[in-house]
Amino acid sequence: MKNVLRFAALASVAAIAPAQTGPASAPSSVRSPADIYGPLFRAVQQGHVFADGKTFVDAVPKRAADAIMADYARAKPVGAALKAFVLANFTVPGENDRGADDLRAHVRALWPQLVRQPVVAVAGSSALPLPAPYVVPGGRFREIYYWDSYFTMLGLKVDGQQPLVETMLDDFTSLIERYGHIPNGTRTYYLSRSQPPYYALMLDLSTNTDPLVAKRRLAALRAEHAFWMKGEACLTRQPACLRVVRMPDGSVLNRHYDDRDTPRDESYAEDVETAAKAGPRPATETQRDLRAGAESGWDFSSRWLRDPQSLATIHTTDIVPVDLNSLLWVMERRIAERCRTAADTLCATTFTTLAARRKAAIDRYLWQSSSARYADWNLSTRKPTASINAAMLHPLFVGLASPAQAKSVATTVRNSLVAEGGLRTTTLRTGLQWDEPNGWAPLQWVAIAGLEANGEPALAKDIARRWLGTVGAAYAETGKMLEKYNVEQRTPGGGGEYPVQDGFGWTNGVTSALLDRFPDLARP
Repeated sequence: MKNVLRFAALASVAAIAPAQTGPASAPSSVRSPADIYGPLFRAVQQGHVFADGKTFVDAVPKRAADAIMADYARAKPVGAALKAFVLANFTVPGENDRGADDLRAHVRALWPQLVRQPVVAVAGSSALPLPAPYVVPGGRFREIYYWDSYFTMLGLKVDGQQPLVETMLDDFTSLIERYGHIPNGTRTYYLSRSQPPYYALMLDLSTNTDPLVAKRRLAALRAEHAFWMKGEACLTRQPACLRVVRMPDGSVLNRHYDDRDTPRDESYAEDVETAAKAGPRPATETQRDLRAGAESGWDFSSRWLRDPQSLATIHTTDIVPVDLNSLLWVMERRIAERCRTAADTLCATTFTTLAARRKAAIDRYLWQSSSARYADWNLSTRKPTASINAAMLHPLFVGLASPAQAKSVATTVRNSLVAEGGLRTTTLRTGLQWDEPNGWAPLQWVAIAGLEANGEPALAKDIARRWLGTVGAAYAETGKMLEKYNVEQRTPGGGGEYPVQDGFGWTNGVTSALLDRFPDLARP
């Protein structure tokens, strides 16, 4: 009898022990991590990604194992990227026990650290005065920046910081009243240019119903529009003037520009060097285009280059950008709405007409049905550019795209721009920070909000999941919120004229806004 029991016990052990020459034959419900994750398991354990070999095998997957392994096979991460991949896809004991709920708590704790008090002018200082408290991006960016602030304000609003939203709007209104536009940032050396015009959309975040405040903000919004359209008066003598361009059929759209053509104060040596590489081209032209690239917010990207691998071929002022013109369209629409509320019928009619004309020009020149995308337009070649980039989602974001256009863009986004860790900026790898493999918080938000509003909620949420995984992995690894990320490997981003910055205003804002919109993504 003892021999029978011993045999039975041995048979039971054999049934669950993995074969030495092949995968385990046990039911999938009792497969070990080595069985389930195969090549990923071996890479993690043999690469000593975690000091304790038990750490990874005790990890809990955040999604289906098959999906994780499919992404692993595509990405093939190694080194730091491998650890980032694991942290993004597993809840790892002792490593990322800080979940997405904790991530949002971290963002809320960061807001006070990024708040700055009103600025008083000091003789000899480059800082522009501001009347009210505001939030800075962080790191080397110690002043308020224009388009950054919209995405920061999204997070402030959902995190119960409405008073800061209102004081930042007071600051931006004050800047327009004093300088005629919102500068790139609140420094004297930024005054000759602006940035993507989000003021109209910022006003949508306000809860202030004071009629006097509304009147003041409408006046500021109209003044900002006048700044962007100032060059229209001299178009009779040339095809482009300041920030305004005339298209082949006579319609009017806009480009980025800078009122100066000297090296940027904050990047003086870099601009002198770039202009020197531009050959016989006058240095002033290259320098103006570098400045215009800075106004675009995409400083720098292959979007603006004749040769994608050479910054010296920059020609930003030749490009009619789809994102800029989408934002000006929504500005015109908001002015018309606010004028209607103020019973100013002439103003409402005028800006409704301007918006309709702009939409017609965008549809004619920037919409490319043959390639299922919105494109920038090259004034020199009189053709759309070949660049496939995340700016194409702005028409969806502002409500400009038709259902058919939105569906086509969604297809292109799925095929070309969705990466393991979020939305790619472009499809070209150039070493510049606004190109692949980098992803940026503002572009994720524009894509997610635009797709969700245009009948693509699944794709929108998928991008949100991928992006939050990237932010969460970097946070678990570093304890920081970063300016930009490598969305191919889920690591800190690279490229640019300075090291990657932490803080970080628009990443904080978009993270909070996404977790507020998709609360289920806060759970591992």
